[in-house]
Amino acid sequence: MPCTLHVAWDERLAAYDFGFGHPLAPVRVELTMELARAFGLFDQAGVTVSRPAPASDAELELVHDPHYIAAVRRAGRDVPDASLLGFGLGTEDDPVFAGMHEASALVAGATLAAARAVWAGQAAHGASIAGGLHHAMRANASGFCVYNDPAIAIAWLLDAGAERIAYVDIDVHHGDGVQAAFYDDPRVLTISLHESPATLFPGTGRPSETGGSGAAGYAVNVALPAGTRDGGWLRAFHAVVPPLLRAFRPEILVSQHGCDTHWLDPLANLELSVDAQRAAHAAIHLLAHEVASGRWLLTGGGGYELLQVVPRTWTHLLAEAAGYPIDPAAPTPAGWREYAAGRTGRRAPELMTDGAGAQYSSFESGYDPAEPVDQAIMATRAAIFPEHGLMPHH
Repeated sequence: MPCTLHVAWDERLAAYDFGFGHPLAPVRVELTMELARAFGLFDQAGVTVSRPAPASDAELELVHDPHYIAAVRRAGRDVPDASLLGFGLGTEDDPVFAGMHEASALVAGATLAAARAVWAGQAAHGASIAGGLHHAMRANASGFCVYNDPAIAIAWLLDAGAERIAYVDIDVHHGDGVQAAFYDDPRVLTISLHESPATLFPGTGRPSETGGSGAAGYAVNVALPAGTRDGGWLRAFHAVVPPLLRAFRPEILVSQHGCDTHWLDPLANLELSVDAQRAAHAAIHLLAHEVASGRWLLTGGGGYELLQVVPRTWTHLLAEAAGYPIDPAAPTPAGWREYAAGRTGRRAPELMTDGAGAQYSSFESGYDPAEPVDQAIMATRAAIFPEHGLMPHH
């Protein structure tokens, strides 16, 4: 389909770096952009790449408490002190690093730049691959996330005049920070598909979390059992996301594409392939055109297999958004493999596929009340669908 894509990118985004040994290594984003470049994506018609400006304090304050922003700024400049722990800073997940505020504000600025491009009509789609830091809360860091760039972009879009925004989060971890930011706001429909909180951080995202006062049914959570594979995950996605987006009819679709659902990811327990992740990217793209007139803001997110998984799945994402999808059977460019091996000391993947069919059977064709994935689907549909005039069982 004809698409235009604005990519917000600056090599300085790699400064969002918690240090040696931390799972969120910026090389994953660097390798993604190099792989996309090796495929020629940024030279395609309709694709623009520009350097974003950091988010201002006023933009950060659309979501975050001023005292927290001041603490982040202080943390990156001074010797850390015990008071920072009250803001979630200086922990094992979110250690302090020099220039923390500046690096984090640039990530938020990249997602804002992509959002502005879409809202102003400069491009149908906007991408912020370094973004997707969905755990940060109003007054504290959490889960490798300092500023919540998707929430900031959504808040900016609301201020700009958007009346209905849908947020779809396919990270293996619950999109708790975005949900919290808009829990009482029926203008924002948040949908998160994630591993069950019984087995994974942050321990939230149950189907019973459906929205606050005046917004019942606008927080949607699909909590999937550990071990869910391609067919079950795709079945759950298609059983929940398209019907709700069609009912809600957002003016813009925002999505977070954490790829830590992969079976190689070291921090989680779902078992998806790159092929299923690619299928999810394509499904979200199609839905953006169907329900939101093509207006789509997409971000990265989690993903901790830095070489085998992240670059391939996010390059598929960028290619999909550009309107030039890459054949899964395509080989990775030899020059990229050499570059990636030099950066990581490991052998790079040779194909853009895991060789998986990524097939699924639709929930509407029949379901098994004793099957764990179907139980998860039913719990979500029973809690949410009636609020939108939809039948949970059909």
